[in-house]
Amino acid sequence: MTLTLTQARRRVAGTDWEALAAELDEHGSAPTGQLLTPAECRDLAALYEKPELFRTTVDLARHRFGSGEYRYFTHALPTPVAALRAALYPRLLPVARDWAARLGRPAPWPDSLTEWLERCHAAGQDRSAQILLRYGAGDWNALHRDVFGELLFPLQVVVGLDEHGTDYTGGEFLMVEQRPRAQSRGISTVLRQGHGLVFTTRDHPVRTRRGWSAGAIRHGVSTVHSGRRHALGLVFHDAA
Repeated sequence: MTLTLTQARRRVAGTDWEALAAELDEHGSAPTGQLLTPAECRDLAALYEKPELFRTTVDLARHRFGSGEYRYFTHALPTPVAALRAALYPRLLPVARDWAARLGRPAPWPDSLTEWLERCHAAGQDRSAQILLRYGAGDWNALHRDVFGELLFPLQVVVGLDEHGTDYTGGEFLMVEQRPRAQSRGISTVLRQGHGLVFTTRDHPVRTRRGWSAGAIRHGVSTVHSGRRHALGLVFHDAA
């Protein structure tokens, strides 16, 4: 796997980011263009068998989070993971700042991802939050939000590493939005192999008669019916 930062930036630039921002506003999630080739996806999925690359493994059933496993990488990230994270951050930053302005929240994120992570570490959030997830038949992930401390970046990205319908069935990415003074709305998305899905970590701005309100959103994974599903989770803050 030799995806460089320059290559990652080129692939990330292939997404229509203006259209993506508009879809994020509307739904709280939006797909990117292709970020990884099928071969790169297979190579990344195979890293799950190398426990030395990870700081911990989470058994979802043990914690009553669902069924299946995921592993947190150490800070010594594989080159493609580090490159994609660095290439995506500046593209997501304008959306994060815009959302903060609409919701009347502080926007503490500097232009540099490195500087932002240094701030996380100084605040005690110094554990890597980059995730490699694996689900088999019957596995699922309960609805949740990835808030790992007080310092939070409001957007994250999940990249599908297997081909839906061929490598696995079921296992759609789920989002449920609690709309202000209304019933909840659910969205189901099939992750395309090598493509990313940008989604809100916690909530997104929703226009109401009184101005902007925060529409809380949780995400999860529906039950995998057959095969094995891998995904890469890119989070832009570290964990306490």
